[in-house]
Amino acid sequence: MSNYIVESTISLVILFFFYKFFLESEKTYQFNRFYLLTSLLISLIIPFISIEIFNEIQNIQSALEIHNKSNIPNSITQKNGINSGTKIVLILYLMATVVLVIRLINNLWAFRKKIKKNPHIRLHNATIILLDENTMPYTFLNFVFVNKQSYKNKGISPELLEHEFTHIHQKHSYDILFIEIIKIIFWFNPMFSLYKKALQLNHEFIADENVIKKHKNVSLYQQLLLNTIETKKYYLASNLNYLMTKKRFIMMTKKTSRLSSILKRATTLPILTLLIYFLCIDLVAQEKEKTETSFPHEDVNRYYEDVQVITQDRTGNVISNKKYTELTEEEKRRIPPPPPVPLKIKMTQAQFEDFKKQAKYAIWIDGTNVDNSELNKFKPSDFVFFQNSHVYKNARSQKFPQENQVNLYTETGYKEAFEKRNKKAGGTIVIRNK
Repeated sequence: MSNYIVESTISLVILFFFYKFFLESEKTYQFNRFYLLTSLLISLIIPFISIEIFNEIQNIQSALEIHNKSNIPNSITQKNGINSGTKIVLILYLMATVVLVIRLINNLWAFRKKIKKNPHIRLHNATIILLDENTMPYTFLNFVFVNKQSYKNKGISPELLEHEFTHIHQKHSYDILFIEIIKIIFWFNPMFSLYKKALQLNHEFIADENVIKKHKNVSLYQQLLLNTIETKKYYLASNLNYLMTKKRFIMMTKKTSRLSSILKRATTLPILTLLIYFLCIDLVAQEKEKTETSFPHEDVNRYYEDVQVITQDRTGNVISNKKYTELTEEEKRRIPPPPPVPLKIKMTQAQFEDFKKQAKYAIWIDGTNVDNSELNKFKPSDFVFFQNSHVYKNARSQKFPQENQVNLYTETGYKEAFEKRNKKAGGTIVIRNK
């Protein structure tokens, strides 16, 4: 989870500051809105994207795939339970989340009450809610909330109403609801508040541009905005304040070079490419595998000395049935060699950090399944051998949904799992002549 938060925040920060320094001052408002919303989505999903690029390296040992299952401990136990510190953090997170959910519901309910209890008028595919309270116009979803007396006395200028209608027709409230839901889940990340403010300002730019195109009087419209600045705000509604108004005044009269606008928008592509490269691409050193295949002759004899060897012809008829010790040297050469003991290998720091990603790897240490966070108690040098196996989709389970399973071995675990030269094989080997 910590890796997800870090990678997501890195993406949010980079994309946001690119917007602030290169796009916000450009009069490409619809593109900017799309950019901000897309940046949020990309930052939420980018930690889940993993692109592996394999780079073969000469003369470096790597983890090998062992097909002899007897080398892997059969009894795998799972370490369960959450430590008390994690429980406290989880409880605090859930408490804060519940408070924010209640806050959102209360605000939505407040809007619903205003809509239900006050008279309304249908106009321009929107609904105007006439309030008794002294308020300037504000918008939520398909509703414009205005003071009833001001509206009936025509005290609300057409420019301000057009501004609010633009918010409705552009569906700006859905942007704010979307980011509010994200903020409930990631309330601890201040970047989402910055994105919300940037989106709200972008919405005002869009509405201002539409009003000016329609009414053609910038100075009059600016004077109207100055007269409507107030301190009361509805956090889900489109509203006005002084700092935003100052920026809006600047943008109303700003001229933007078409070439500059195109170049800045085009720059978003290399920014996204760099993000994907640094956050999604895993450079995996695919080293040439090297295993210990040599097995001293005396060790082979000791390993197989209790094995019964049956030789058959093509049809399955038994030709001979001997103990291994009774075989000739030529017959012994037909017996497959004992399973090799894998060479000890060292993982890199990058591999070790990658294994901490719980969404990608299921981890076993010395045959015991553990949470990925347990790796924080170790160093790469604590392990003398590891196996990284890809798990195909049809073989994954609810308990282990990861695409990779990694077995890590300490010195003690390695000896227990692999150093079995002194143990003898048993049973029967059947050799069929071709």
